[in-house]
Amino acid sequence: MRDPYTVLGVSRSASEKELKSAYRKLAKANHPDQNKDDPKAQAKFAEISAAYDFLTDAEKRGQYDRGEIDENGQPKFAGFGNGGFGGFNGTARGARTARGAGASANFSAEDILKEFMSGFGGASTARTSRAGFDPFAGAGMGTSSRAMRGEDANVTVAVKLEDAHRGGSVQVHLPTGKTLSVKIPDHVEEGQQIRLKGQGMPSPMGGEPGDAIITVKFEKHSKFRRDGKDLRVDVPITLYEAVLGAKIRVPTLDGSAEITLPPGVDTSKSLRLRGKGLYSDGDLYATLRIELPKGGDPDLESLMRFWRDQKPYEVRD
Repeated sequence: MRDPYTVLGVSRSASEKELKSAYRKLAKANHPDQNKDDPKAQAKFAEISAAYDFLTDAEKRGQYDRGEIDENGQPKFAGFGNGGFGGFNGTARGARTARGAGASANFSAEDILKEFMSGFGGASTARTSRAGFDPFAGAGMGTSSRAMRGEDANVTVAVKLEDAHRGGSVQVHLPTGKTLSVKIPDHVEEGQQIRLKGQGMPSPMGGEPGDAIITVKFEKHSKFRRDGKDLRVDVPITLYEAVLGAKIRVPTLDGSAEITLPPGVDTSKSLRLRGKGLYSDGDLYATLRIELPKGGDPDLESLMRFWRDQKPYEVRD
């Protein structure tokens, strides 16, 4: 840890009230839950908390001010004398000492955290409790030797419907710079998350890396419209296929399927192909769309004029 006075931005004559005020301000601004995009937030927060607890320990602060211990609570070598290390009287030690009676009114970093933790939400309280988050770990003041875990890396990956339907892998680019080939789970759903253990951000304090959380998003398809596990597709047909009937092929995620159009097919309704939807759990609905010759056709126009004048019929109420 750096000089604790510098960390908190206070003078060496700072009172307990000034220490508490400085800590509250810095802890709120640097809390990991408020700085999720900053991989160094945990380290900053740990150093701030360590500095506060150091300076509010009257015994340690006195030893530090007299030059008997360093900012990590370790004894400074001052030569031999009186059967021991000079100036220590056998009391200097690197581990955290119990608060003296005169310091019983001090607030620890944990006490102050509890005052404003509810503003970060219940999940934050769980993560920042001593059981799940030790702000002193790795800061030279540790009550625990366990270093903090790195942040999780959240990534959204676009998956093609064909790849999701058939299974396979997708390339995922992580914020750590790695590119991984990730297996797509069977029957994956949009919004489903895949956890890659240890592939997240590295720990700023030498602990285990976080995980990579991959959120699946289906890529927009050029032909199919997804409705849950059902698919919808527009199928163009000619005028004579609609009038005379025909066998046509309809695109599916597996390639194509042949269907038979009856003469005079009703194009206002979609044709249902059972089991041809996503994962074969849904259906495919084909909407027929009559297309006329591009650029027009004189014979067709002549025929239509004949129908209009000689064989008119009503299609609208």
